[in-house]
Amino acid sequence: MTATVTTPAARRGKVSGVLGKKAVVPWLFLAPGLLLAVVFKFWPMAKGIWLSFFDVRPFLGDQWIGLDNYARVLTDHRFQDAIGHTLVLGIGQSVGAILLGFVLALLLEGQARSLKIIRTAVFLPAVTATAVVGELWRLMYYPTGDGLLNSGLHLLGLGPVHFLDNPDIALYSTMAMGIWIWAPYNMVILLAGLAGVDRSLYEAAAMDGVSLRQRLRYVTLPAIRPALMIVLTLATIRGLRVFTEVYVLTGGGPAGSTDVWMTRAYTLGFTRNDIGGASAASVVLLCVTLLLTVTVNYLRKRGDAR
Repeated sequence: MTATVTTPAARRGKVSGVLGKKAVVPWLFLAPGLLLAVVFKFWPMAKGIWLSFFDVRPFLGDQWIGLDNYARVLTDHRFQDAIGHTLVLGIGQSVGAILLGFVLALLLEGQARSLKIIRTAVFLPAVTATAVVGELWRLMYYPTGDGLLNSGLHLLGLGPVHFLDNPDIALYSTMAMGIWIWAPYNMVILLAGLAGVDRSLYEAAAMDGVSLRQRLRYVTLPAIRPALMIVLTLATIRGLRVFTEVYVLTGGGPAGSTDVWMTRAYTLGFTRNDIGGASAASVVLLCVTLLLTVTVNYLRKRGDAR
């Protein structure tokens, strides 16, 4: 009987073949999702960047104009006002949602069954369609005494408030709805961070007579820093790309007082048929979003390295 001797080169070939098959299998499962992402996300994104350099004229042929769309967008006073509204709304909505989410996480932390039910109820705004939430808040903001909020103000002897029709408070009324939507989402992330806090630190702090404020500052906040940075990154992106809340509640009005970057780009592209200008505005927003995201991640890594 003849013995078969496997050489090291043959063994390496078999191993590399097996490893090659194992490397290909995950990509086969990812292929459908990647194909959908390319067709419905990355290709339209590339097309939008390309169109931002053209004067788009349907049926007449697009005309190359270089950076004129960007110059026009950045010098348009309506877009400049929209930038200010976006910053005010984004910062206020992000800070408010983070603070409220942190308070909710502290109040609802625990393993009790009743807390699980309450957490589920509190999280409902984050999983409800924003358009539906906007319509509900529109009814709550109804400008007559029949509206929910105005009914409560009537009991206090206060007249009806035009939350969405007053240019001075319409933006802040929209901000309140955004905080209500995104605070539960931040709460879930912060709850995951609180679950990883070493309980012995709380016990040691209690034995040393540390106050609640000092415990939050020196124990809780440093322990949940990674979760806070994740929340901050997501809030930054959401704040710049805010659209649905404004579009459903006010449509950018009254008198443009709630017009943000995305609603202005939408109006430019789908109302005035200025596809090139809308594409340029979207590309500028994309660049600013990427810049802020990279900056936040850099600060997070720098803080973790200390």
